[in-house]
Amino acid sequence: MREKVVVGMSGGVDSSVAAYLLKEQGYEVIGVTMQIWQDGAGEEACDSQGCCGLSAVEDARRVAQALEIPHYVMNFRQEFKCRVIDYFVEEYMQGRTPNPCIACNRYVKWEALLDRSLAIGADYIATGHYARIARLPNGRFSVRRGVSEKKDQTYALYSLTQEQLAHTLMPVGEYEKAEVRAIASRLGLPVAQKPDSQEICFVPDDDYAGFIDGQAPGRVPGPGDFVGGEGKVLGRHKGITHYTIGQRRGLGLPGEKRVYVTEIRPDANEVVIGDNETLFTREVICDSVSFMAIEDLEAPMRVLAKIRYNHKGEYCRIEKLPDGKVRALFESPVRAATPGQSICFYDGEYVCGGGIITGG
Repeated sequence: MREKVVVGMSGGVDSSVAAYLLKEQGYEVIGVTMQIWQDGAGEEACDSQGCCGLSAVEDARRVAQALEIPHYVMNFRQEFKCRVIDYFVEEYMQGRTPNPCIACNRYVKWEALLDRSLAIGADYIATGHYARIARLPNGRFSVRRGVSEKKDQTYALYSLTQEQLAHTLMPVGEYEKAEVRAIASRLGLPVAQKPDSQEICFVPDDDYAGFIDGQAPGRVPGPGDFVGGEGKVLGRHKGITHYTIGQRRGLGLPGEKRVYVTEIRPDANEVVIGDNETLFTREVICDSVSFMAIEDLEAPMRVLAKIRYNHKGEYCRIEKLPDGKVRALFESPVRAATPGQSICFYDGEYVCGGGIITGG
């Protein structure tokens, strides 16, 4: 009997080719598009991005028809609202900058989808991520960097559990993006040249603050003071949800000198302004830590760490603190370690683990 795999089909070229590759490998493939868009503005936002909205269903349906595999739509609205949208809004209102894609991967694309897929008799779920899954000599599963260095998506997958990894396939991790598009073109798939989604799928026009205002009316912090490091008031800000660490544009402060957001203080409703040099640190603390290639951090370990998705990474020594948090001591300073963002640890090509940055 053939093993059964549910492919999360977003209507994009990567997940479409993933479904094709797995069918060619002999799996019984079922395509599923996750209905995660919300009513009203949320629905319009998702659809405008084309990665999780109404257009995605039609694109995925046409691909499934071309590949001659069944296709279904599963409703994950509640999970997405609770685990992703509400989390995103609350984090920004606390002065942090969350990464909703990491939360979506862990709790929606994997936890919720895998549970339902196993319940209908599937052996695996699969996605179009540019990453690979490997079984290490110590018996643990880890995510390995994809062949395509430019498209590598391992940073956003560090929080997946051993159970999830054991039931996951990522076939496009063995290919470059150009190769994936070439396969789709050769097959005549209707999404072969569909552009990649670039922004957060549920936020229209990249207007985070406007989205948060709509989700939490009456609760969003209003205008407050820009202050210097010494506490001097420099001007008025529009509300802390408009800013993130390292931001320079859109501050509206007078003066020719370039200044940056260096800290956000939600309790005082203040945004701290400083020089670029103040954004650099050698120490980053993180909590909500997940380990992958190792079961736990029993002794200090040298790893390569990325503090944001497009960070090239720097070497550091990680060590566990008494309260369960992890401290990363970098060999070279890193810029704008932002509370709420994730830090991902690598041991060679393999994801060692990661956590949520609390400070630097």
